[in-house]
Amino acid sequence: MHPLLREFLEQLALSQDDIDAMGNDLVVEDFPKGTVLLEQGEVSNDCYFVLKGCVRQHAVDFDGKENTVNFFTEMQTAMVYKSYSKRVPSEYSLSCTEDSVLLVGDFFNEAVMFEKYPSLVGITREFMEENLMTEQEDKASFVTASPKERYLNLVKTRPELIERVPQHQLASYLGMTAESLSRIKKRVSQD
Repeated sequence: MHPLLREFLEQLALSQDDIDAMGNDLVVEDFPKGTVLLEQGEVSNDCYFVLKGCVRQHAVDFDGKENTVNFFTEMQTAMVYKSYSKRVPSEYSLSCTEDSVLLVGDFFNEAVMFEKYPSLVGITREFMEENLMTEQEDKASFVTASPKERYLNLVKTRPELIERVPQHQLASYLGMTAESLSRIKKRVSQD
């Protein structure tokens, strides 16, 4: 069993027997930086849970501009839920911005795993609910905040992203240009 998977499973309220059994059935893969996990327009067959690394959700708009929508880091689920659950082409791509170790769930094997390990249903639900709450809070604060407030919120809630992802991707995620982000960072550091 991958050591990061064991560490994760041991944090959950599972018996040692369940940990050992799940460790044999759950798939953990290493992905190098730059790996595209899902291309915009493909139907998502996999969902990912980040044990280590960073996955970026992004899309190219009608004008050919790439927009970063989200970053998923340790202990977060990275997936395009609509594509995965509804079996429709994804509006987004997922790619690794760092070397990443991911727990990989397979749409076609999901029901079998849930039947074999009923505790996975509750665990999955908890993580999905947490993701939904975070997404709603992020969207609400993004809509009502100025660019500077968005940056300061990021510094407060996800400071690790500032060092882990390229500035142009971070700027896109914050809804501004890289130049604007640079100016905001400079002003904030002077205050």
